[in-house]
Amino acid sequence: MIDKSSSIPAILERLQNLPVGHYLDVRTYKRNRFVLLVKKGEDDFLIIENGYFQERFENIPMKKIKKLFKTLLKKEFPRSTKIRVYNMGEYDEQTAENIERKVL
Repeated sequence: MIDKSSSIPAILERLQNLPVGHYLDVRTYKRNRFVLLVKKGEDDFLIIENGYFQERFENIPMKKIKKLFKTLLKKEFPRSTKIRVYNMGEYDEQTAENIERKVL
């Protein structure tokens, strides 16, 4: 778990070191809402938002990730102070969004 205030630089650093085809799972403290950040290419990302809103953002370059992720944090995690970040490995469309985590 990391503080929401310091999460953007930490997540951007993890995204740069992430191998192509892998993804990060960012969840609230209660694990009931999430944002998936999938690295499709060297400078090509897929972002899946699932919480208050359900949206997919495709073909997002690295330089636009910071601004988009900042707005997603405000929308999906408005009252959270801590967020959970999981490095999930290889991305598979079927199983990635259906992973069950314990909800508090």
